[in-house]
Amino acid sequence: MDMSIAALSVDMHLAQTQQDFGVAVMKMAMETTTEQAEEVLQELDSLDPNLGNNVDIIA
Repeated sequence: MDMSIAALSVDMHLAQTQQDFGVAVMKMAMETTTEQAEEVLQELDSLDPNLGNNVDIIA
């Protein structure tokens, strides 16, 4: 298989672009997950701390 320098260069740049795109998508996913986790923690902090401490077992 004989590959020219130009074709090899194009292939290398394409691979780098694909890798850069993959990293960018992963960063976005991580940021979204972090934001969602922060929102969940804020919701948990706003709950009544006494909620669930007592159980009425008399029916």
